[in-house]
Amino acid sequence: MPPQKQVPKKAPSPLDSEYKAIAAQFDAAKRAKEAEDAKRAEAVEDINEREQRLARLNAARKAGYQSRWLWTTGFWLWMLFVHLVGLGYFISGFLLTRLVLEGKSSCEVSPTADSSTPDLLPAWKGKGTVNGGCWHPKTFERAVVIVIDALRYDFTVPANDSAAFHNAFPFLYETAVKEPKKAFLRPFIADPPTSTLQRLKGLTTGTLPTFVDIGNSFSGTAIDEDNLLMQLRNAGKRIVHLGDDTWESLFPGYFLGNLSKAYDSFNVWDLHTVDNGVMEHIFPLMEKKDQWDFLVGHCLGVDHAGHRYGPDHPEMTKKLRQMDKFIRDLAATIDDKTLLVVMGDHGMDGKGDHGGESDDEIEAALWMYSPKGIFGRTKPEYAMPPATAKIHPVNQIDLVPTLSLLLGIPIPFNNLGRPIEEAFAGAAGNAWANLAAAERVTAAGIKRYQSAYFNARGIQQSTEPGSAVDLWEKAEALVAAGGKKDWSAIWSAFVAYQETTLQQCKALWARFNVKNMVIGIAIMALGVITLLIYVSKDEDDDVIDDPELDLAEATLQLQGVKAGKADTDVVDVDCLEKRLTFSALLGALPCFFGGLLHSYVSGAGDWYRGSALAAFTSMATVLASMYDAQETLFRNIFPNTIWGWMAFVFTVSQSAGFASNSYTIWEDSILLFFITTFGVVSILAAFRLPSRADRYLSVYHSVVFIVLGRVASYSKLCREEQMPYCTSTYYASATSSTSAPWQLIIPFVVSVILPSIIKSYLQNTRSYEGLAPQWVGYVFRTGLFMCGLYWFLDAADSSGWLPGLPQQTLKSVTVYTAQMILGLALIAGTTAFVWAPPCVSVVTTANRSQPTKAQVAILGYGNAHGARYLLLPLNLLAACILLSKPMGGGALALMIWQILSLLEILDLNQLSTSPIGPVMLAVLGTFHFFKTGHQAVLSTIQWDSAFIALFTVRYPWSPLLVTLNTFAGPILAATAVPLLVLWKAGPKKKGLLEAVSRRALGGFVAYYATESLATMAWAGHLRRHLMLYRVFNPRFMTAAALLLVVDLVGIVVSLAGVRVNTMAVSEVFGWAE
Repeated sequence: MPPQKQVPKKAPSPLDSEYKAIAAQFDAAKRAKEAEDAKRAEAVEDINEREQRLARLNAARKAGYQSRWLWTTGFWLWMLFVHLVGLGYFISGFLLTRLVLEGKSSCEVSPTADSSTPDLLPAWKGKGTVNGGCWHPKTFERAVVIVIDALRYDFTVPANDSAAFHNAFPFLYETAVKEPKKAFLRPFIADPPTSTLQRLKGLTTGTLPTFVDIGNSFSGTAIDEDNLLMQLRNAGKRIVHLGDDTWESLFPGYFLGNLSKAYDSFNVWDLHTVDNGVMEHIFPLMEKKDQWDFLVGHCLGVDHAGHRYGPDHPEMTKKLRQMDKFIRDLAATIDDKTLLVVMGDHGMDGKGDHGGESDDEIEAALWMYSPKGIFGRTKPEYAMPPATAKIHPVNQIDLVPTLSLLLGIPIPFNNLGRPIEEAFAGAAGNAWANLAAAERVTAAGIKRYQSAYFNARGIQQSTEPGSAVDLWEKAEALVAAGGKKDWSAIWSAFVAYQETTLQQCKALWARFNVKNMVIGIAIMALGVITLLIYVSKDEDDDVIDDPELDLAEATLQLQGVKAGKADTDVVDVDCLEKRLTFSALLGALPCFFGGLLHSYVSGAGDWYRGSALAAFTSMATVLASMYDAQETLFRNIFPNTIWGWMAFVFTVSQSAGFASNSYTIWEDSILLFFITTFGVVSILAAFRLPSRADRYLSVYHSVVFIVLGRVASYSKLCREEQMPYCTSTYYASATSSTSAPWQLIIPFVVSVILPSIIKSYLQNTRSYEGLAPQWVGYVFRTGLFMCGLYWFLDAADSSGWLPGLPQQTLKSVTVYTAQMILGLALIAGTTAFVWAPPCVSVVTTANRSQPTKAQVAILGYGNAHGARYLLLPLNLLAACILLSKPMGGGALALMIWQILSLLEILDLNQLSTSPIGPVMLAVLGTFHFFKTGHQAVLSTIQWDSAFIALFTVRYPWSPLLVTLNTFAGPILAATAVPLLVLWKAGPKKKGLLEAVSRRALGGFVAYYATESLATMAWAGHLRRHLMLYRVFNPRFMTAAALLLVVDLVGIVVSLAGVRVNTMAVSEVFGWAE
């Protein structure tokens, strides 16, 4: 086999070596890439896991916050329940009530039937029947009663002055002077309260409505007790009503539907609709006298002119002249069988309002007319109508027996009035037998009622000399005496009996239920103690606000190890408010439902009795829970700093001062002194600040705070007791209810200046970012400008500056303008507040030390919570400025400026946890209650505010508008309460909800609760004081209303606003806790 030929090996090619090197490099790069991809995937996975953990953490914190908010709201709802029960119990024992008897008078049974003495008059034709006269000879077949609402007595008598309300209604006086046998005019004295509904009750029943009845002024509860209209209906008389629809509410089904016409009574802006309606329908009825027997016409124009303009205004002159012509024309249609009665149900004060606090409010006019000529005067000095209402007055309840006897029907069973002497004294004024007979039968009815009332109450009547029983026996003895009768003496004896019985009944109805009063005071006192302990929570239990600890805690939570917990999805809601709310429910529900069960089983109807025990037991369990949580109750309840003592002194001295009527009358001046004192102390405290800039700022804001209070104090509405040491500036004059022309400039000045002031406070913290420039600079400013436009148009409408326009044009424009403002402030404003992001902006700049990196700054970060929440009070401020008069709007603008200065003072002096902040905010709220044209009297309620944005009464909007007008200052203060905590609070600030609830809202409500408790205690203690119903009772009612208002606003607005605000900030920056 031949040998194989060897093939020589090729030498390695340089290309092969290069290829292998490249392949090796590729493999290495591939492996590195795979390693890098794996590392990157692992990093992405870590990031995703971290983001998921962060999302779960934020979700858990959000759920925890929402749960804590619900428990906090539950606690404040329980506190509202406590206040309602305490006030309700005290009111049930303090505001006087009387037992309404179901007895009814009967034509067939005269109250003198059981008397052993004979009747004073011989039998007359038709005696004991409606045709002849049930208890007394009948004088008239029918009657026309014209009620001119708020017809004050001095409106009807001549006066030597140029007042707009004088000498414009002369017909009543002239007729009484020229034809005294056909007419007489006398002062007609109402018993307070002087709301129309209470007066109509007195004018138809003859009894005295008590103060608690004022709560029914707008509900119009039907009268069930015996009354004049009931007797007319039972006698088969046909009754027609025209005018004020209050009559329809009080006497449903009494009036002929085809002839009667009712009109809305609450629209004080409308001066003419009701009056024109009465005049339009009454004259055709005067030509159809066979179709009716008793006609009531109730005109409202005089009252509405007073409310809208005040009595000293040309519109009042026009209205009185219109009424003068109306009564002249009506008197011309009266025949001998018809009696015409013209009267006012009450008067009005110098501003045109009424509530019962002054003589002008209770001094109305009464005029009776008949061409038959039956009226006489028992004394020569009574020939002329009295020059003033202090001379020869007649009580309003006297109208009931007078009309009853003149029309031949029985006097209502509960009557306490007596016959008006001019109607029974005869044309010559010497028919003493007739007058004595009328007085005796009326007195007998009063005796019957008094005996029934005393028996129903289980009270023994006194028989001592000078008592009602003694006077009755003496009067009857004169009747039984033989010989010639001294009719004048008999009449005087029965008059003395009636007057004594009336005073005795007033004293009887002034019997307070001391037990209920004490229970109410005890509940309120324990509620105040509970609030103070809640506010004085231990400092050691406060949330520790340390950024490094927060970062460490968040890092542990992101790693799956939550501090103290292993599961990050567990929501920690073990907060103090949860334990307190559980304790309150545990203590209250068994007792409350036990009371309901007892009421149902016993049939007593006292279902509310369990509420008092529920309040006591729930507060006991809450106090026990707080002791268990804090291991103390009273350690921190007393102040330990000068600021705390100042808050204590302000609250206690204010509460103690309510025992003095002069202190209460001049309360607005006392509050101004508190404001000035706080400002002076803060100036002195500024010199202890280490930073010169802080010292200057603190002094500046303190001076601004004082000056603004002084400027606001020039807005005054004086009460009668302050005269002559006070000058009203809120309206054009002390006798006006309209603004002066120069005051119309105030809203426009506010629209120019106030947004810029707010901007300056926000720019101080770089918070004029996000929505703030657009909302404050444009929307808020536009709303304020429209408020000025509204009041200008309203003045043009009231003063007739544009006479060429149709009658309702300006009114329509103003109403629609007001509706746009309220829609902008409350609807659009609330929507913007709910959905707006924080007032911050992100600014990116180059980093000088590291040019390749950007430097990011968040403007407004340090005040993210406060700047955004400020939008909520501003929205409410715009609505309140609209609903207040121009002077009131200016005062509210000063108030928001004062609040911002107060926030800066508290921040510079590090007083965010001090009680002085809530107390001063409450002082500002009460102070500006007075500066917006209000006093602690019913007559200063500005009812016309119900029609600023409405044409007629609409529920619940009309009462809501009046509430916003009346309590604008306290409502605005309550809305600003969270700013005490949120101002200059960054997104990572912890414990905000708890601080708002405990420190801010708790202290704020505690101030008003203490005021309410003090006024309650002093009113109860001074319940026999001469000034009870003029000073102490109205102040208690004001304090009670203020407490309930701030409770509701604190829950519905402040706490809800904090929740919305916190969620909006946390959604952007993450949840801090």
